[in-house]
This record gives sequence, structure tokens and C-alpha cells, in this order.
Amino acid sequence: MIRVKICGVTTIEDALHALDCGADALGLNFVPGTPRCLDEKAAAGIVAVLPSFGVRVGVFVNESAERVESIARRVGLDAAQLHGEESPEECCWLIKRGLRVIKGLRVRGAETGEEAALYPDCTILLDAYVEGELGGTGKTFDWSLARELGAARPLILSGGLRPENVADAIRQVNPYGVDSSSGVEGQTPGRKDPVRVKTFLGNARASEMVRRG
Repeated sequence: MIRVKICGVTTIEDALHALDCGADALGLNFVPGTPRCLDEKAAAGIVAVLPSFGVRVGVFVNESAERVESIARRVGLDAAQLHGEESPEECCWLIKRGLRVIKGLRVRGAETGEEAALYPDCTILLDAYVEGELGGTGKTFDWSLARELGAARPLILSGGLRPENVADAIRQVNPYGVDSSSGVEGQTPGRKDPVRVKTFLGNARASEMVRRG
């Protein structure tokens, strides 16, 4: 079954709506200076009122493994999504301490496959490469590169996924999961559009049924 993650959640209302629509995971951003960044208090406030289902994922960039673990414990996160220059050793350190780790890679070309091979114990998330940006740009990339990597290992497809293209992305790539942040928002970064979230989940699930049928 295709897994769906709604990332960049900033409010309790948006978090609960995404879960009600069938999201498997929620992403909470801890990257300073980005429009969807939460402080620990705000993130913990969201997590505290969520039901028991749904994976809580913290998004980090170039934080020490010790700080990632510390925030995860205090907030109540299940997984860490690392989007910077984190080493395989740092990822393994977190995994040994009970956190699931998603290693985010920004796709430039075929060399991304070699980079992914350095992280055999992590789930790989592929995002678009945009110079000077760390993610959440709403840009897509060449999905054929993701399809090649996805044939070798489970991966999460991100980068410019929207209700309008998620079904096509799933058909082309056959990923383990899909992830959307800006693609399910309205005019305000971090505030999810309820209709777009519901449509994104619906289109992803419908594509899954077609794929399995």
C-alpha cells in the first residue's frame, strides 16, 4: 500500500485533518529560517493531541545527532527526516537509539543512486535539487531517476507533488511512499488547504487501486 506523508504541518487543525483524510505520517519542520519551522513547544503541542495512529516525523538539516534525538524525545517524534549533510554514521547512531531515519537526497542526476547506497539502513526520500534551497520548493525532477532507484529499494517520492500530478507520479515511479508540503497548501506557507489535502490523499489512494488492480 502506498504511504502518504503530509509535511510542513504547523497547526493542530491541519494535522488532524490530514490524519482524518488517511495520511500515514505528518512532517514537523525544525529547520530555522524556513517558513514552516516550529519551535519545540509548538511541535509538542501538536503531537500531544494527536491520536495514536500516524507517524510523527521531525525534519532537520545539519543538526547534531544528539540534538535530533533530544528534540525527538521531548516532542514525541517517531522518526527523523534528515535533509542536510548528515553522515551514514550519524544516521546509524539515531537508528540504534530507536528512531526511524529518513535520509532526504536532492536529485541532481544519476549520482544520487551512489549517494543513496551510503545509507543502507535508512529510508530514502528523493526531492528536487534547487540551488540554495533545502526543500519545500514545489519543484519536480526527472522521475525516471527515481524509478531506477525505486526498483532497487523502497523510497519516498517528494518534490513538487500536488493533487494534480500525484497519481501520475505513482504510476511512473511505483514508490513506497509520497510526500507533499507546498503542493497541498493555499497562499500561506505552512497552512494546508483542506480540499487539496483530501484530494491529494484521494488521488494517491485511487492510483494505488489502479496499480494493484
